[in-house]
Amino acid sequence: MHIHRTSTPARRTTRLIGALGLGLALTLSACGNDDSAADAPTALSDTEHNDADVAFATDMIQHHAQALSMVDLTLDRSLDPEVQQLAEDVRAAQGPEIETMSDWLQDWDEEIPATMRDHSNAGHDMEGMGDSMEGTESDMPGMMSGEDFDELENASDADFQALWLEMMVEHHEGAVEMAEDQQDDGQFRPAVELAGTVVETQTAEIERMQELLAG
Repeated sequence: MHIHRTSTPARRTTRLIGALGLGLALTLSACGNDDSAADAPTALSDTEHNDADVAFATDMIQHHAQALSMVDLTLDRSLDPEVQQLAEDVRAAQGPEIETMSDWLQDWDEEIPATMRDHSNAGHDMEGMGDSMEGTESDMPGMMSGEDFDELENASDADFQALWLEMMVEHHEGAVEMAEDQQDDGQFRPAVELAGTVVETQTAEIERMQELLAG
């Protein structure tokens, strides 16, 4: 005799839970794949560039230029030898990097930004450079305001060195943040590699300056 087995509520519930679980697993798997695609790094190119590369070069030129203006303020100051060497290292690294980034912008038919150093390079001294920055707002991390620059420029010899180190630490931290963004978003390989150099070099200089401040 054939006995017809009816589906019990418990058995139907078990099958339903299994089906829902499979559907949820498939949905989570698909979402995971979408996230992976979205988070995939930008493919680097030796010839092509993107908007992030242009923004990095444009902003970092101005950021570096301000650092060099801060170095200029050390020229007539009596500094500890280690601090003087640090200032020389900043000049030696960031001057050529400005030239490199300016060349990129020119090659890309992009505007090379004006900087606060254009004033001093035009034959004017550094006196009042903070005043020339007043009213110019910048959302770049670590950038000094005109008031900051005036404070540093007018600091006494006794206060200048520590203030310069404190401000340069903050300035370097901003540059590292910008460079890390470029490493994430840039396409032009030389620009991404330069960003890596900025991160490495300026992180090491931050550590040196913090040690000097700690005494």
